[in-house]
Amino acid sequence: MKAYTDLVKRVLENGVHKPNRTGTDAISSFAESYKVDLSEGFPLLTTKKMMFRSVILELLWYLRGENHIRWLRDENDCHIWDAWADEDGHVGPIYPVLWRRFPFTSYEEIEFEGVGAAFKNDTRTLKEFDQIRTVIDEIKTNPNSRRLVVSAWHPGLLDQMALPPCHLMFIFNVTNGKLNCHLTQRSGDVALGIPFNLACYAALTMIIAKQTNLEPGIFAHTIVDAHIYENHIDGMKEQITREHLPLPTLDIAAKDIDDLTLDDFSLNNYKHHPHIKFEVAV
Repeated sequence: MKAYTDLVKRVLENGVHKPNRTGTDAISSFAESYKVDLSEGFPLLTTKKMMFRSVILELLWYLRGENHIRWLRDENDCHIWDAWADEDGHVGPIYPVLWRRFPFTSYEEIEFEGVGAAFKNDTRTLKEFDQIRTVIDEIKTNPNSRRLVVSAWHPGLLDQMALPPCHLMFIFNVTNGKLNCHLTQRSGDVALGIPFNLACYAALTMIIAKQTNLEPGIFAHTIVDAHIYENHIDGMKEQITREHLPLPTLDIAAKDIDDLTLDDFSLNNYKHHPHIKFEVAV
């Protein structure tokens, strides 16, 4: 996939050395972006073998609304989030919670006087908001809306999260009967994270397109801090020398979004180069 290879080349050529919280330094490039046309195939990288099963399981986990990884780890033997979970598997109010059960308190219960806010009484009514279901319903009734936004950033809960969301907001847009999606990401590991994010959000766009009787359109992606860790550089240089192979296709069952299982995703004709080992920076 040329869009991804071009991204890697730009970061390798223009990236600036920066230390970071993981202890493994990286080269970083500001405000990188790319886009792919989902009508040309499912954008699963062919220049290395991708763990498609893990991509879809992670997406289905995001849609479950849970604050732990037990479904991923114990029921599906998927360990991509183990490094951030506590002993009981909890990760706090991250993507699944914020997508499907975004917590808030109503405006009427807060007294705004000067800087800061105070509750009018000691009884706080916690409410939850299902952003995914709301977006689906809005696309069905008002496809020209410019407010088809899902946010995974909750400033008041950051200290309770195992990892503050990296891919923090996505916006849908309907044009000429096609569903487009733009993802904004504050921080992106180009070797490991970005290929997963690309495939995950492409699949999500295809799911919601099917839910709303639209065709998949463009997936666009902006990464504020696109970085390659120093111990990934050699592998990245090898990967961009490999020939691109034809993209696979993805078939998804026509089910409600809450009824989908791993068996409802069929990846067809996935040809790829060998796996490249990249260590995760935690």
